[in-house]
Amino acid sequence: MTQTALAQLDDSLRASRVSFDQIPVVDIAPLLDNSDKQAVAKEIRWALSNVGFMYVKNHGIDPQIVEDAFAQTRTFFDLPLEEKMKLHIGQSGVAMRGYIEIFGENTDPDNTKDLKECLDLGPETPDRTMPFFGANQWPENAPDFRTSIYGYHERMKELSTLLLRGIALSLDLDENFFAPKMRDPISILRLLHYPPQSGKIDESVMGIGAHTDYGNLTILAQDNVGGLQVMNRDGAWVEGPPIDNCFVINIGDLIQRLTNDVYLANLHRVVNISGRERYSIPFFIDADYDAEFGPLPGCITVDNPAKYQPVICGKHKFGRFVDSFPHLAKQYG
Repeated sequence: MTQTALAQLDDSLRASRVSFDQIPVVDIAPLLDNSDKQAVAKEIRWALSNVGFMYVKNHGIDPQIVEDAFAQTRTFFDLPLEEKMKLHIGQSGVAMRGYIEIFGENTDPDNTKDLKECLDLGPETPDRTMPFFGANQWPENAPDFRTSIYGYHERMKELSTLLLRGIALSLDLDENFFAPKMRDPISILRLLHYPPQSGKIDESVMGIGAHTDYGNLTILAQDNVGGLQVMNRDGAWVEGPPIDNCFVINIGDLIQRLTNDVYLANLHRVVNISGRERYSIPFFIDADYDAEFGPLPGCITVDNPAKYQPVICGKHKFGRFVDSFPHLAKQYG
């Protein structure tokens, strides 16, 4: 690679290399086996109130399941563009399932164009036509892809239930607090490909612009390339490098609203200057479409009065999608 081809980051995109004790690694084995749930809950509370992000280890997911999902992800994005466009998300209506081309979604549209391509999938509900529910679009003649990727979706759904139990305990709630809100939850499994960037890079084009996630919880599997950046409470961007056999967990807007800002849905972005293709697999779990989220009484005090009106999960999430997707903005914006 020549010197002129090397990526040259604008100062505003430089991330600090700091000890990731600041984005803690939480061992959730005692939550998984019920041996010391409260100890895990205490660590979760520190992480989500100070950082909004954490790594989790000993989560019970077989590494081979993750490796297989990444192999299928790379295979999908290696397909010719015309094959991927046959699955375009615009064909799925409000179900929001399918392929998103580079620049087809922009999470910070006022500032950034997102240099990424995606495939979004969710629970198989072909008999329903409403936002975030419907039929998945699968590539033709790829039964192994469907089996591996949908199996991964289901395992992430199980893990999200465990993590939400831990979050409930961290808020001094019954560990099953979220269960009534999640009888038929919205969930999205997203396969992501970030091409490398070179030359002069600034905020106008990057892997994904600064944003918070929209729902309850995100479980992110990263490859070994890196590029995730998280904003700390001082307003500095901090790198979130991959750690073997760990997922990156962060909360979304609904949990911040639920906790009345006690927990932080933190800004994050991706800048891929590795010179390599970057792949990641985030799983987003929200709640039932009609589940209501407003501040918990226990998070309202004299010093921290209620800051939010209740919102309905599905309406809130769909509104955020209208802001990000041009084909939705034309119809619903």
